Amino acid sequence: MFLLQLTQDLRQAFKSVYQLEVEESKLTLSPTKKEFEGDFTIVTFAFVKDLKLGPEQIGNAIGQYMADHCSLVKSYNVIKGFLNLELSDAFWIDALQKILSDEKYGEQAPKGEKVMVEFSSPNTNKPLHLGHIRNILLGWSCSKILEAAGFDVVRTQIINDRGIAVCKSMLAWQKFGGGKTPSETGIKGDHFVGDFYVLFEQKFQEEYAEWQQTSLASTIFSQRADLDVTEKEFFKAYKNEYFNQFSTLGKEAKQMLLDWEAGDEATMALWKQMNSWVYEGFNTTYDRLQVKFDKLYYESDTYILGKNAVQKGLDLGVFYQKEDSSIWIDLTEAGMDHKLVQRRDGTSVYITQDIGTAQLRYDDFGATKMIYTVADEQDYHFQVLFEIMKRLKEPFADGLFHLSYGMVDLPTGKMKSREGTVVDADDLMDEVISEAQASSEERGEIAEVSQEEQAEIIRKIGMAALKFFIIKVQPKKRMVFDPKESVDMQGQTGPYIQNAYVRVKSVLRKASDKKEEFASYEGVQAQEKSLLTLLQSYPDILEAAARDYDPSGIANFCYTLAKEYHKFYHDIRILGAETEIAKSFRLALSAVVARTLQHGMDLLGIEMPERM
Repeated sequence: MFLLQLTQDLRQAFKSVYQLEVEESKLTLSPTKKEFEGDFTIVTFAFVKDLKLGPEQIGNAIGQYMADHCSLVKSYNVIKGFLNLELSDAFWIDALQKILSDEKYGEQAPKGEKVMVEFSSPNTNKPLHLGHIRNILLGWSCSKILEAAGFDVVRTQIINDRGIAVCKSMLAWQKFGGGKTPSETGIKGDHFVGDFYVLFEQKFQEEYAEWQQTSLASTIFSQRADLDVTEKEFFKAYKNEYFNQFSTLGKEAKQMLLDWEAGDEATMALWKQMNSWVYEGFNTTYDRLQVKFDKLYYESDTYILGKNAVQKGLDLGVFYQKEDSSIWIDLTEAGMDHKLVQRRDGTSVYITQDIGTAQLRYDDFGATKMIYTVADEQDYHFQVLFEIMKRLKEPFADGLFHLSYGMVDLPTGKMKSREGTVVDADDLMDEVISEAQASSEERGEIAEVSQEEQAEIIRKIGMAALKFFIIKVQPKKRMVFDPKESVDMQGQTGPYIQNAYVRVKSVLRKASDKKEEFASYEGVQAQEKSLLTLLQSYPDILEAAARDYDPSGIANFCYTLAKEYHKFYHDIRILGAETEIAKSFRLALSAVVARTLQHGMDLLGIEMPERM
């Protein structure tokens, strides 16, 4: 945006000096390294072959032309194949004025293209946990970034509200719940139901341990002696077989699933009641995370979808049918295997449901891009799904993307849902807010405001700590979340960036309301140039984040900008500037830093406090 004129002048320089038409893509300008003099650098090695001249000779000739004919260039120097240009004050003043006048700086014009972003998609047998938080924050921030990049975004999730795991929670409540409800116990609905999922596992383990002492268990183990494993190892691996063949609880849970599939009235009533408790709990967590959805899909509705797609695939020759009537697709040419898409009894499998759900969403919204925010454990599943969609020639097939992300661990290690060792999302939010509270009390900087204001500030700090710490990591990387580290005011954290914003707001509050012109400002400082160079890169950073579906680029930009402003604040006088014009320039620069920080952090779902 700001370097467009400079690029055009460089093209004219090559044309005038060497009669060479240069494409813009060859004229890559980058900020000059701090150890050299200059503001922007162009590499001249790329022109050696065409001009049959040395890179230094080219640099000196082009540099001299720019100094003589381009008003934006103040001076130049050449170091080997690098032409360093020092730009005039007018360039920096114009850059600041352009940013200042653009209230939506960084955003792109509407593209008229619809994108669906799926995220969260929890199971109704347990509450949202730390892994869900990474999923939700990635999906939400990507949806915000895509909106800023000009797309029409639809936010959705598919709730996994059926299956054997859900029946385990239902059965445990039926057998051991005593008719109690979340409101009676004071337990949040999703936690309440999740506790019964854990309880089912505990009761099942007790049943399994008793069964292992029976003669039948001993007989089965003795028949498998050729496996060369200990009795303990054998029964650990045999658990699923026991559940399906011998377990009383397993039999009851499977019968409950059959009753649900048959539409049994009592089973359906219990299912609806327990799911309603879970949804109420989910919504409370979503509200705390400040995320929302435009459309909810439920697996209880979508699990029957996809049969029409199977028939279409057979007609197109994409699928093939075996002698047992099961239907498959051969994906070996794409480096995968043969994949089942319909069982021999005519029922769908997960991949078939996903095919049908994607088609339904296209019918609902006409989205040409669909982003699935799902952990990297499902990488292969989505490779298969997307390949099938291409072969079915779906109109949206080329716009499918799996936003794959790594697992989140705690400093104490991994989490396990069935054993109740998962860190619930609500507990984690409480913990980071508690850490923010302790840090705030230690500094004592908001002691003068009301208790209500303090609580709101601390909430914003805590949530910024949680969100930023997770989003700053590139999605594909596995990560460890440390609540204490996340609130560090001196680290690469959300609160550190918030502090830069608060610092600017404090400066602006102390400044005069009178707006001074700064068009005649002379002697733009290195720190001012550094801030403006960062700011002018923001549109490109945003565009790259939207293209790559990677919010970490925005997060790291905000950190770098905040860090640069903290340095500027310490090194350069703002309110006590040497002239009123310099003061006005620095106040305007501070204002656009604050506005850009607020915009960038908002794309990550993070609020900025006025004080902290």
